[in-house]
Amino acid sequence: MLYRNIIPIFVLALTFFVMIIQLVDLFANLVRYLNLDIPIRQIIQVQLLFLPRSVSYALPIAALFSVAYTLGQFYTHNELIAVFSARVSLYRFVLPLLISGFFLSFGMFFFQEYVVIDTYREKNELSRALLNMRQSFDNRDVTIRAPGGRHIYFASHYNDQREELSRVMILTRDSRGRFMRRIEANNARWNGNLWVLQQGTVFETAMEDDRLIDLFAEPFREFEDPELNLSPGTFRRPGVDVEEMPWQDAREWIRALRNTGQPYRQVLTDYYSRFSLSFTPLVVILFSSAMGGRFKKNILLMSLLVSLVGAVVYYVTGMIAGLMAGRGLIPPLVGAWLGVVIFLGLGFLLLRNART
Repeated sequence: MLYRNIIPIFVLALTFFVMIIQLVDLFANLVRYLNLDIPIRQIIQVQLLFLPRSVSYALPIAALFSVAYTLGQFYTHNELIAVFSARVSLYRFVLPLLISGFFLSFGMFFFQEYVVIDTYREKNELSRALLNMRQSFDNRDVTIRAPGGRHIYFASHYNDQREELSRVMILTRDSRGRFMRRIEANNARWNGNLWVLQQGTVFETAMEDDRLIDLFAEPFREFEDPELNLSPGTFRRPGVDVEEMPWQDAREWIRALRNTGQPYRQVLTDYYSRFSLSFTPLVVILFSSAMGGRFKKNILLMSLLVSLVGAVVYYVTGMIAGLMAGRGLIPPLVGAWLGVVIFLGLGFLLLRNART
C-alpha cells in the first residue's frame, strides 16, 4: 500500500523539481546564450548533460515531499486507524520506507560517482566553451612545500602560460629541519627540467656543532640547482572542483595538497561530504515519516512547504558546518557529517514522539 501510493507521487515530484532546477540553470545563462547566438541544439546538449546532476539535487526533495504527502493523506482519510488497531506502530509501518531509503542512499553514491561526475564535468566544459569563458591558472602569493619538506617556495605571482615565478624566495633545510640556505630572486623560469632563478642573492650558513658561525651572501645573475625541480603545475591556482573528480582522484589530489603545504581543509571537507550527502535520501525519508501526519488540512501545500523548508535547513546546516571545517574551527570529518547526524537524530526523535 505504501509503495503503490508513494511511487507515482515520487515520480511526479521528481519530474517537477528536476524541471525547476533545469529552468534555473537555463535562465542563469540564457541572456549570454542569446547574445552569442548559441544554437538551440547546443543549448539542449548542455541541459541534457546537466540532467543527471539535476536528478541528484531533486531526488531527496522529491522523496521528502512524496512521503510526507502520502502519510498526510493516510492520516486525513483515517486509513491508519486499522494499521494502529492491528498493533502496528508507525515505526514498523514506515520501516520498508527506511530500508528503501538506506539502499537508495547507496544507489545515490554510485550514481554520483559513475554518472553525475562525468556528465557534470562535460557540461561545465561545454558551457565554458560556448560562452568563451577562459579559465586562468595564474596564481598569486604562492607558498609551496616540496615533497619531503626540504625546500619551501614563496612567490608573489605565478604565470602559467609562461611558466614563470615573480619575486621568488626559496628556503632550504637539512634533514633535521635546520635552516641551510635562502635564495631571493626577481623571477624564476622553468626550462623543462628545473627552475632557473635570475637576478638575486644566495644566503648560505656555516654550521659547527649545531651552531651558526657565519652567514654568506652571494649575488648572482642566474642560478640553477638540480634539486629545484618542483613541477610548474604545483604552483597553479586550483582550477579543479572536487565535485568533478572521482573519489579516488580527489583523495590523491588532497594528499598532494597536504604534501606541498597548500590549504586542504575545505577540499577535504568537500571530499567527506560526498560520502555523507549520499545518506540524504535516508535522512529525508526518516524526517518526512515523522512529519507526515502532523497536518490535517492543506496537505499538498503544507507538504510542499515542509519539503522545501526542511531541505533548505538541512543543506544550510551542512554548509555552515563545512565553512567552519574549512576555517579550521572543527575537523573536516565533523563538518561533513554534522548536518547528517543532527537530522538523523532529529528524525528518530520526531518519529518516536509521533502519534501512533
